[in-house]
Amino acid sequence: MSDRSAIIIGGGIAGLATAALLGAEGYRVTLVEARDDLGGRAGSWEHLGFRFDTGPSWYLMPEVFDHFFALLGTSAAEQLDLVPLDPAYRVYSEGHAPIDVRSGRENARVLFESLEPGAGETLDRYLDSASDAYRLAVTRFLYDTYETTAGLRDPALLKRLPTLAPLLTRTLASHVERRFSDIRLRQVLEYPAVFLGGSPYGVPSLYHLMSHLDLEEGVLYPRGGFTEVIAAIERLARAQGVDIRTSSPVAEITTTDARATGIRLADDTRLEADIVVSTADLHHTETALLPPHLQSYPESWWESRTPSPGALLILLGVDGELPQLAHHTLVFTRDWRANFGDIFGRDTRIPDPASFYVCKPSASDDTVAPEGTENIFVLVPIPADPSLGHGGVDGAGDDVIERAADEVIAQMADWCDIPDLAERIVVRRTIAPADFASDLNAWRGNSLGLAHTLRQSAMFRPRNASRKVSDLFYAGTSALPGIGLPMCLISAELVVKRLRGDRSAGPLPSPRHASL
Repeated sequence: MSDRSAIIIGGGIAGLATAALLGAEGYRVTLVEARDDLGGRAGSWEHLGFRFDTGPSWYLMPEVFDHFFALLGTSAAEQLDLVPLDPAYRVYSEGHAPIDVRSGRENARVLFESLEPGAGETLDRYLDSASDAYRLAVTRFLYDTYETTAGLRDPALLKRLPTLAPLLTRTLASHVERRFSDIRLRQVLEYPAVFLGGSPYGVPSLYHLMSHLDLEEGVLYPRGGFTEVIAAIERLARAQGVDIRTSSPVAEITTTDARATGIRLADDTRLEADIVVSTADLHHTETALLPPHLQSYPESWWESRTPSPGALLILLGVDGELPQLAHHTLVFTRDWRANFGDIFGRDTRIPDPASFYVCKPSASDDTVAPEGTENIFVLVPIPADPSLGHGGVDGAGDDVIERAADEVIAQMADWCDIPDLAERIVVRRTIAPADFASDLNAWRGNSLGLAHTLRQSAMFRPRNASRKVSDLFYAGTSALPGIGLPMCLISAELVVKRLRGDRSAGPLPSPRHASL
């Protein structure tokens, strides 16, 4: 056990998880959050009886959550009320009738075969590979701090190189499209690239492992919303004695002789500690909280990096029921490549028509909307560009954003057969890239973090410790291992591994020996 002190910057899931784990290690931990509320990207908003998650809404990789909770002597089952979703999601693909995707190998196989003769057998092989790649990622890549190359030089891993090399050099789209012809099947297998902050035409095909999660493992929902995940981790952090301070923006990471000594808040309050862990946006941490000569990732480094897409979020309270939508619904345009080109290409724009995602948590949870109404969260991937503007409540956002939201609502009404949707809206709020930039200090207003291109994955992703400032560590969506709630939990564990001097490639042993 340590008797040292730690300061955590940022009260999102990565910050809270890091605080809880360091508290369990015996550190005296203070967590500071700039905003009034905890959660970061996994935020929440309430209005007129509706409660909206403003960020993550897919509960995937359940064993990562289980392992994290086990490290703290509990379990996801004890902390959360998890509900399996059936269907896992519904898909509206332009020009086609909707399809429901149900988890489980046989269900997926039957669906694929019904849409493309022979695709069921092909899917079996695809999912065998996806499952193998997922296990490899969890045991060899995701929990590695990459302080050394020992894990990469493991003979067992080197034997896999002939299989791994093509998965690292081929895009996900090319991997899928050489196996399946039906556009709906291609889209089901390629859309997880957005979860990784990228395009199927840009992320490596190793990430076909994502299909193991939704098509085989299943999709869960924490009743009460993802704010309950944040609340659970906050409880565990406080139980470890963590001092949590909101409304406390950080102005500077203080240093002496290139060693982190604490922080200076915006009100000039100074807090000292033996170590500092920043889970704030990495670009902001490096370029705003450190002087140029102590920046491991200066502005010049970011100029050649790829952010995740921005997002137009549309939060809608709707009068009456919406049986046309499942808990998760995906709406895809026919011209898939052009849609991603609008977002990631040279001349970016908000796609029109757009591919987008709709969450209707009221399908599974009667606590998120008044009786007789529906709670709708719409996420439209758009360019990471704060100049597109801010969102607002009841149409008060910038014109470009509100017009785009109008177009998406009209498209959803048309494509999902809800002709009176606009007339039934009783609550409306938009959130846009300028909001991500101003509220979360998100680099270029991106919504997720650094995209998982090959150049920004695994050992090529920013490490979890400063190269120029000792006792300064990083966690969160732009550091190892990457984007998403499970990755943020792992990033917290990687801080503990580094502090322990643990250079193994796998997860820490836990009191409950959670299996991964």
